[in-house]
Amino acid sequence: MVFFMLAAVSALAPRAGASDLPSWRSLVRVAPGINPVAIRLALDALQCAAAHEMEPVQRLAVIDYSRPSTQRRLWIFDLHGPRLLLNELVAHGRNSGGDLATRFSNRDGSLESSLGLYRALGTYQGDNGYSLRLQGLDTGFNDHALARAVVIHGASYVSRRFAQREGRMGRSWGCPAVSTRVAGRVIDSLKNGQMVFSYFPDPRWLSGSHLLNCPAVRASVARTIRFAQRSRAAPMLSRLGSLPDDQRVSSFR
Repeated sequence: MVFFMLAAVSALAPRAGASDLPSWRSLVRVAPGINPVAIRLALDALQCAAAHEMEPVQRLAVIDYSRPSTQRRLWIFDLHGPRLLLNELVAHGRNSGGDLATRFSNRDGSLESSLGLYRALGTYQGDNGYSLRLQGLDTGFNDHALARAVVIHGASYVSRRFAQREGRMGRSWGCPAVSTRVAGRVIDSLKNGQMVFSYFPDPRWLSGSHLLNCPAVRASVARTIRFAQRSRAAPMLSRLGSLPDDQRVSSFR
């Protein structure tokens, strides 16, 4: 009976569509210290997906892989309000790097994390316990997630104790693994259609993602890149320096 009551409440909860997404400033206000560039691009990707008739969502998770693994770099927002639900540790893939992730891949067997927007699907009980399937929506960058079995699951190596011993968080085979302490809460907040956005200032992804280059958001993404270049966030986008100026900005027009 309790399950059906919760399901009914969830069905009645307001959901964010293209026209009523919160502003990036309102999300930054409820999550002090978050990288505003990651938030702005996450909302742009949602806007583009909504323009392609994606169903409205209520919750958004943002993973900022530009931060060390020992920092809390996963935020989960309720977009109605908005309000911050969780801020937790999250692992990256074994071959993406040590404490800092620097390499990303969509290829099966790479053991690397992938960038871009995902839709959270259903849950299951697997080798890592209670887990959440992810459908990659960013063609060429994360759309092999289902085939690669990239899922959210709990892992004992995502803990302060492990980080103190090893100098970094443990690493997955490409999954955004979280602490077993909060895995259930993270999964339940995102399952059945909510969204996950993984960010890193990778120039190939920034210039090649169709979700960051569709007509609905090109101007907004260009403004975000210019904002990053002239703000304190600029060091996190230093790798954009490898792109010619015309690619760096006009590719978003």
